[in-house]
Amino acid sequence: CLSTRAYICRWGRGLVTVITITIVYHYRNVFRNRLREIVGASTNWKDHQQALAERTSLSQYLAQSQDELPAKTMKDSAVEAHLPLGSQPTLREKYLNYHNSVRFGRILEDLDSLAVLICYSHTWNKELKRSPLSIVTALVDKIDMRKNIIYPDCDIKFTGHVTWVGKTSIEAKMHVSQYHDGAYTDVLDATFVMVARDPENERAAFINPLKLESPEEKAIFQQGEINKTRRVELSTASLLKVAPAAEERTLIHNLFLNTLDTRTVSFRSRILSTNSVWMEDAKMKGLEICHPQERNIFNRIFGGFLMRKAYELGWANACAFAGCRPTLVAVDDIIFRKPVEIGSLLLLSSQVCYTEGMHIQVRVHTEVLDPLTRQHSTTNVFHFTFCVEKDIPAVVPQSYGESMLYLDGKRHFDETMRSQALPHQTLQKLYLTYLV
Repeated sequence: CLSTRAYICRWGRGLVTVITITIVYHYRNVFRNRLREIVGASTNWKDHQQALAERTSLSQYLAQSQDELPAKTMKDSAVEAHLPLGSQPTLREKYLNYHNSVRFGRILEDLDSLAVLICYSHTWNKELKRSPLSIVTALVDKIDMRKNIIYPDCDIKFTGHVTWVGKTSIEAKMHVSQYHDGAYTDVLDATFVMVARDPENERAAFINPLKLESPEEKAIFQQGEINKTRRVELSTASLLKVAPAAEERTLIHNLFLNTLDTRTVSFRSRILSTNSVWMEDAKMKGLEICHPQERNIFNRIFGGFLMRKAYELGWANACAFAGCRPTLVAVDDIIFRKPVEIGSLLLLSSQVCYTEGMHIQVRVHTEVLDPLTRQHSTTNVFHFTFCVEKDIPAVVPQSYGESMLYLDGKRHFDETMRSQALPHQTLQKLYLTYLV
């Protein structure tokens, strides 16, 4: 029986590490400290330049091809961690929101750290003291919620492992459950895609191939291939690259016709129908100054922090739009286009881009502003699906650009609904087998 006063992390085949945490120790720091050990990162901001320079010498340990690296199994990357909210009141404070539930933005931060740790477990070379790889988040493929309420005073369990690898990229799946009323119940399933780069984070680096040991693992790996193909197809069909499909064009034209003022013969005279809101009036914006406190192990802004800030802005926008508290249904297709440097001015823009029944689709766009050149550079795009307990107004585009946002939001919403309709097949049983 493991003590509830300990923070339990397991990684690797049969290796169990029990990290006792004090009453003030933050869950996220456990993962970060372990990751710092793996890459040799400095814990002090003033020493970060020296630490980065020391990592440059690790390039000599990089493989020149994937064939040089030993194959790893899914068991090798299996990780389990417990978040003791039930027994650590001070830790609980960091996760508590004013609705007496758990701040989901904190869970996003923890998932990002866990995904990185899982991938380092897959690529770990025990003969080296430090890993020559820089593993960073490329995208969040999907996060599907399995319950609406996460209790703030019950322990949470995170499990996960590598499910697919390419030559330089890794897919990691994670499952979160919570101990309540004497049993663990499902909270969410998440799929992250990570990429491996050299010690200076300038070019791609090869990773260990994956050895499949059972028909179940082959099926999991095949799903990773399907996920990759789907992402390529979605990218190819992006509205930033190709015109909308015929039925989408018809939908937009009908929206346009429904807002024309029949009293005039003008394309410019537009009026809203009953229970509708212009997209222009369904926005919310924010600004973050990126301080060293939020840096990752490579001294750039932590991806989990960006996800938390984007989620909280998207949630606030959905709340203001609906006039009531929204519940998260899914997180979909978060793309990390470029890293955010410390000291950046980060602009966040949230847009309700599609609504249907009781559902709200929110898109959050983040960009860095260079105050000297006044140039803007997109860093991330986030997609969130929320649900409320009442029918909400329809959001209506006016411009062509807003129409494309509307269609893009509808595509993400439809994909989420299709995913929610599929039978829920958690990988929890497989995780527990690995962690015995």
